[in-house]
Amino acid sequence: MERLFSNTLWFDVEQGVLKAMEAEINTWDGDQLLDTSIDDLCEHFVEKYRIDVPVLNRNEIIIDYEDTHIDLSGGIRHSIDDRNGSVQVQGIRIEITVPYTGNTAAFFSQPTSSSVNRPRAHVNHRKKHLILVIPGAYLEHDAVLQTINSTLDKIDAYLDALREDAAKLNGDLDLIARQCIEERCSRLSANRDLVKSLPFKLKQRSNSLRTHEVPKVRRKITPKSPQTSTQPYQSKLYLDEKNYEYILKVMENMTRVMELSPAAFSDMGEEVLRWHFLVQLNGHYVGQATGETFNYEGKTDILIRSAGKNIFIAECKYWGGPKKLTETIDQLLGYSSWRDTKVAVIIFNKNKNFTKVLEKIKLTTKEHPNCQRELERRSETSFRFIFSHRDDPNREMTLTVMAFDVPK
Repeated sequence: MERLFSNTLWFDVEQGVLKAMEAEINTWDGDQLLDTSIDDLCEHFVEKYRIDVPVLNRNEIIIDYEDTHIDLSGGIRHSIDDRNGSVQVQGIRIEITVPYTGNTAAFFSQPTSSSVNRPRAHVNHRKKHLILVIPGAYLEHDAVLQTINSTLDKIDAYLDALREDAAKLNGDLDLIARQCIEERCSRLSANRDLVKSLPFKLKQRSNSLRTHEVPKVRRKITPKSPQTSTQPYQSKLYLDEKNYEYILKVMENMTRVMELSPAAFSDMGEEVLRWHFLVQLNGHYVGQATGETFNYEGKTDILIRSAGKNIFIAECKYWGGPKKLTETIDQLLGYSSWRDTKVAVIIFNKNKNFTKVLEKIKLTTKEHPNCQRELERRSETSFRFIFSHRDDPNREMTLTVMAFDVPK
């Protein structure tokens, strides 16, 4: 068994990580670096170079054993192997397998605070198992159990010390990566401006890169390089059309419930109706839908997040005329950060002439200064448009306006 936590000093580990990250940033394709969001680049490098100190899964320990000969050279002579003079007796070899998660290399790093009495174990890198071996001729239950627990406790103590060291490093990675990226971007921008200022045609470079869809399953994802933007720019993490339609369908199904039970909803205000939608959405998105959440410059009625980023936001309003609809769209655009690309306005109508209301909704939305074009109509009471972001005309977002006739 190897002696753990005895190879590389933590200072060397830390410096190695920072130098490797800086080297990658400085050798990254210059055009891609300039054309990619600094926030996305920082997120990529932090995820790639952060150190996740192992966690022992004691609840999943597996024990195995085998009968074997135990060498007792210098001890009691039960039987003697005449060929080499060693003293051996029949005994047992107990093997304890402890699964773990995290960075295997941490087992060979010395934390800044440690003792000289370091534990021993075998590390199976491929299966991520820590293996303890206890051999003996006359083993007893209590002694074996104490040996296992004391060894694991000692390993955990070293891991806790490393966790403190890693927490500081991981916390500094974003700032260090950002500084390095910004410095290189500054140099690259100056070089790009210099080349563009020369009276020659610039050689075109082609890159066909895709953005990422929101993962459908919650799991740890191996970090991949953030993708270079194209025109029009698309989010590095976006809600695909299938899931966007699914969210809208959930909301449409909620209105059918309102139609089947008009008395239960007739006196509800906007806030109460919104919470009914949230209950349905959280049933499908495991608590990812929230209401009245601060986002960019204000509060939005419905917000769904994934992987720490907004993927869908919506405003719920009673119909109050074209002016109020325009104000609601402006409000929604104000709530939408540069990354938000899927938004919706939910209109509840109590007017008698619903057909006239639908005509006004379509016309008012199309005449909004940020409206780029109308897409194919989803249904008789649902419209879809492409809008430009309020602060970036090259940034496109999908806006769906859904109108529902609610009971009085």
